[in-house]
Amino acid sequence: MTEERPERPAEVDGTAHLFSALGKQLKVLRENASMSQRELGVAAHCGEDLVSAMERGVRTPQPDFLVRADELLAAGGVLKAALDDVRAAKARARTRHPEWYRNYANLEAEAIELHDYSNQVVHGLLQTEDYARAIFSQRRPLLDEETIAKRVADRLARQQMFERWPAPTCSFILEEAALLRPIGGRAVHKDQLLQMLRIGRLRTVELQIMPTDREEHPNVDGVFTLLTAKARQQVAYTEVQGYPRLITDAEEVRLITARYGILRSQALNARETLSLIEKTLGER
Repeated sequence: MTEERPERPAEVDGTAHLFSALGKQLKVLRENASMSQRELGVAAHCGEDLVSAMERGVRTPQPDFLVRADELLAAGGVLKAALDDVRAAKARARTRHPEWYRNYANLEAEAIELHDYSNQVVHGLLQTEDYARAIFSQRRPLLDEETIAKRVADRLARQQMFERWPAPTCSFILEEAALLRPIGGRAVHKDQLLQMLRIGRLRTVELQIMPTDREEHPNVDGVFTLLTAKARQQVAYTEVQGYPRLITDAEEVRLITARYGILRSQALNARETLSLIEKTLGER
């Protein structure tokens, strides 16, 4: 038996190799300038984790970051010289998704609103690198190491939606069981909880936990995502056992939206959710 899920874009168009090479160059230039990842992040107006991810080739550097980093690291135009290639690679990544995923990927890339309900694991947009790697490593049938690395890189690249401006309005509802499940072990779980705190505190994001002890639940049919792209109607996306479905029928979307509204009213609010995550961290 072989896994039938198609390859992600970085697996078929070579962009992963470009960003890996660029990340290595960035690391050498930073070290030659005697700067830490944190120092470069502060100077370039981004986080230390983002610098680390770009150096490992798992996050795509934005053109404006390359311009700033080139000047901060006295790179003499080395990083700026890659701007056209980076823009072209990013464009290919948006258009080279497999057919089954392409419509959703395009909508997510230009979403002005995204609302998600997850019940088994933390949503991909919220995952740390190690958590995502654990997810793909545990998938059955087993994937080879190269495929796992490529899947992780593509998943993390999607998280750049939080960095663009204007940022999309996002909300996530997560079942408490998924919050408590220590995927990848205690250390990975701890970092994942910290990641959820960081993202949950963004002004454009609301994170809510659905407690397990709730006696009523309006949605036992599985996970879903609601998306609204610029100048388009809201759509819904579901994926079960590798079978995706992009729902555009207005009535079906309306029903899912209604369920989501009830879920939000029954889940912990954003402040209560952050407090629960902090409490969970303290117990780890």
